[in-house]
Amino acid sequence: MNASLGLDFGTTNTVATKMNADGKVEAFHFSHAGEAFDAFRSVLCFWQTQDDVAPHNLVEAGPWAIEQFLELAGDCRFIQSFKTFAASPLFIDTLIHGRRMSFEDLLSRFLTRVRAHAGVDFPKRVVIGRPVKFAGGAPDEALARTRYEAALRAVGFEQIHHVYEPVAAAYFFAQRLDADANILVADFGGGTSDFSVVRFSRGARGLNYTPLAHAGVGVAGDAFDYRIIDQVVARAFGKGSEYSSWGKVLPVPNGYFSKFSRWHELSIMRHSRDYRELQQLLRASLDPDRIRAFLAFLDADAGYEMYRAVSATKMALSQGEEAQFAFNVAGVDIERTIKRADFEKWIAPELAEIGACVDRALSEARLGEADIDRVFLTGGTSFVPAVRALFAQRFGDSKIESGDQLVSIAYGLALIAREEELGRWAAA
Repeated sequence: MNASLGLDFGTTNTVATKMNADGKVEAFHFSHAGEAFDAFRSVLCFWQTQDDVAPHNLVEAGPWAIEQFLELAGDCRFIQSFKTFAASPLFIDTLIHGRRMSFEDLLSRFLTRVRAHAGVDFPKRVVIGRPVKFAGGAPDEALARTRYEAALRAVGFEQIHHVYEPVAAAYFFAQRLDADANILVADFGGGTSDFSVVRFSRGARGLNYTPLAHAGVGVAGDAFDYRIIDQVVARAFGKGSEYSSWGKVLPVPNGYFSKFSRWHELSIMRHSRDYRELQQLLRASLDPDRIRAFLAFLDADAGYEMYRAVSATKMALSQGEEAQFAFNVAGVDIERTIKRADFEKWIAPELAEIGACVDRALSEARLGEADIDRVFLTGGTSFVPAVRALFAQRFGDSKIESGDQLVSIAYGLALIAREEELGRWAAA
């Protein structure tokens, strides 16, 4: 059997796995600032250093990238969620310190740093997960596949196999089945939510797999985060307020708050026309304290601290009926008690899209809810009680299972790599 890497490259986190000497799946382990982890943040930071001859371009990934971003106070190029560009024909490249870099360049550099921090060599064969539906309005799946493969070959992989992410999670889950079953797997990532309906049975060849349906939608954890930002942070910074212009009272344009969906873009906003317009708006605002707080927030380059506060609040709401959102940076103090019931109202549009996508998967599989024997929820957003409740109401709580939400896909990919007929599991 060829040594293989199971690679779950995610919008938010990346997990890499392999079979160890005992024939068991093992995740690559990392350590930063005294903290051990398996889920490696999918972010990059590019910066330059200068010597007597010329500037040198440097790059880091994961928590090391975040550390550099904070240390350099935004005097760098920070990139997150770049998986969302994989299938976009509109994204050709991005200019970083005078050099144009394609998606393939970004991914290969990211994987190079993952390998360096893992402290091990990668094998020549990789089984990589891919979403059922890539993010974006009109994703080009063939383009994404080509870009993935170019990046993977650049770091030394020679045999590349693509597997749907929920199929990998289903395979991991199916190891515990003791009877034939129709399974619905719901994989909630940072940028997409994917669903697969599969039939597992035991036969002479071991675990038999029959794909019945695949469906995906471009909403997931990042969209949930943005609802908290939109309802709490943006309003504290002037969203919904008004200003006076030529004798008229006008609403503050929502465009100033659109960049909150990606916190690193707020660093760029400090040096943009938007910032200068906000300074002018301050003089005309009917609620200047909120605009002043927005400018102070941008001056402090506190986007990452905001992101951490939002993530902590969402996690707390998964464990209790209410949570305290607290953000105190550079004289900006936002504190608010958020009730889970309110949060669930905010994310209702995303929940409706998720439910509609499940409907499409069942319709394609020609199965009803009663025909599904087990439902397996994976991915960080599966911790949100409203997400679990959506499935429990439809399929019955006794059918719902979860576990190893952050690593189940990567573990499944490594297990699939053992298959003699690996092509049976490959995505088209």
